[in-house]
Amino acid sequence: MSDSSIKPIVLYGHGPTPNPRKVQIILEELDLPYTVKDVELSELKQAPFTNINPNGRLPAIEDPNTGISLWESGAIIQYLIETYDKKEALTYTSIPEKYQLNQWLMFQMSGQGPYFGQAAWFKHYHPEKVPSAVERYVREVERVIGVLDGWLQKHKFLVGDKLTYVDLAFVPWSAGVPWLDSDKTIDMAKYPAYSKWLGDMLARDSVKKVTGS
Repeated sequence: MSDSSIKPIVLYGHGPTPNPRKVQIILEELDLPYTVKDVELSELKQAPFTNINPNGRLPAIEDPNTGISLWESGAIIQYLIETYDKKEALTYTSIPEKYQLNQWLMFQMSGQGPYFGQAAWFKHYHPEKVPSAVERYVREVERVIGVLDGWLQKHKFLVGDKLTYVDLAFVPWSAGVPWLDSDKTIDMAKYPAYSKWLGDMLARDSVKKVTGS
């Protein structure tokens, strides 16, 4: 149960975009009170939003319990875990696990998010068709899936012997692969360990609530 003395954290997002959903899933898992403030895309690059995030991107949070505002989803997740996950439900403080958690979160931020995002852009939103860009980024999506599958063939979770925040951090972008790769150029049958792991994540109540599935 959440602590009734904790004031709702404000999460700035926009519709079903993956990066705010990463944060929202962690808020749900930790049973923290929060509100989602929808920011129109036309408002991102100007005040008052740039007073919170000078980079003009989503997500961002404001935590009235500490007076802290943060942007960048990875930094936000680390803050929420370190501040509120006192029972280590989604984390480890032991070594080497806490550094391995950081390792996988950095991979999600630098590997999965940008490549999946570029694949989505060139496949679905770019005004001109650029086949070479589509091919490059879809292949990068498959490479990332392959890295995860290779690890998960030998490990049930990304770190240690329990679900942690890094498993959940991969979920929103991974959940979008069927839409991103709508013409099925990626043979998901080649990645059974990844598919089972993702299926387990998608079945969690927190994920179903956030994604509406």
